[in-house]
Amino acid sequence: MGAVSEPIQFHGVAVLIEPESVKYVLDQLCKHAGVQVCLHTMLVSATRNGNHITSVTLHDDGGNHEVRAKAFVDASGEGDLAFFGGASVRYGNHGTVQTGTLSMRLGGITADADLSPTRWTAAIQQAKQRGVKPLVSESGLFFRVPITNDVATYFIDQKYDGRDAESLTAAGIHGREQARAYLKAIRTIPGCEHAYILATGPEIGTRESRHVNARYQVTTQDIENGARFDDVVCLGAWPMEYHTEPGQPTVWRMVHENSTYDIPLRTLCSKDTPNLFVGGRLTDGDSYAGGSLRVMGTSFGTGHAAGVAAAVYAQSQGSEYIFVQKELVRQNAHIKLDQQPNAGEKLRCGVFIWMRLSQFPQDGGENQC
Repeated sequence: MGAVSEPIQFHGVAVLIEPESVKYVLDQLCKHAGVQVCLHTMLVSATRNGNHITSVTLHDDGGNHEVRAKAFVDASGEGDLAFFGGASVRYGNHGTVQTGTLSMRLGGITADADLSPTRWTAAIQQAKQRGVKPLVSESGLFFRVPITNDVATYFIDQKYDGRDAESLTAAGIHGREQARAYLKAIRTIPGCEHAYILATGPEIGTRESRHVNARYQVTTQDIENGARFDDVVCLGAWPMEYHTEPGQPTVWRMVHENSTYDIPLRTLCSKDTPNLFVGGRLTDGDSYAGGSLRVMGTSFGTGHAAGVAAAVYAQSQGSEYIFVQKELVRQNAHIKLDQQPNAGEKLRCGVFIWMRLSQFPQDGGENQC
């Protein structure tokens, strides 16, 4: 389909994606796997019996709908299912959360336009000197989107509480004000004179909000040492990428020998709710480790592992990691094991997975590898 770029190297390795193609592919994957997808719903409550979640309530324009399951996966980013279900959660790490960024997709930029970071930073600095406001960050990430050749940008940093609608609304409004200011700056670059805003993100890209307190927390030292675990269910490779405050430089800390580290099953398992599993940026890590665990490529891996772990649990096989690893290997997951388990029969069971698809990039976002 031509919707994925060749790998690009900077602090890590990334591929760029064309979002409309990705939406279609994900629709087809779910369809062929027999997943019952229920878009346009909001999770409004969850029921707990003892230390287990037993049901969730979804709301759409037709009213409320109860869904019961043996196991649950929270991949919502905000941890709504875990929070409403009474599982142990925390907001951020050590009283801090990473800055979020509103994406902006630009059209009207010629094929030979100068897209060098130094040229764009200079244009933003010159706009600041002319009094153009509000311009917070002087540098950021930008790249061509496959197929369309539009330019996706990540300059617009905001600090807000991802759990709070009022805070999110204010951040979105200010972010769109920044987008107009950046457009003025970018139009001074040769080849960008006729640039225009195709879209800003449907919501700000939140890097950190709630975390589920899991049976194990991945640490900064685990990543720097390239830690290995017997219960590995996913590999992490992206550096620790921590965004401190709007306009401030990003902190980068590298994976051991620029290789991989193990993400153990325990990191995806709630410490006090045995039938709750998590994926994506809910995966339990400390401040810097969370800056590696949260990215898209790794989230695909943790989401895959969480889904398999929940299915194993629902089939009354408990949460023994060997059964999870066996199914992951059968499904061609990339994990490093001292001894490959034998592939078993295909799992079929009912698991409820809650995720917010509005967080998926609408701008050709990068998928970190």
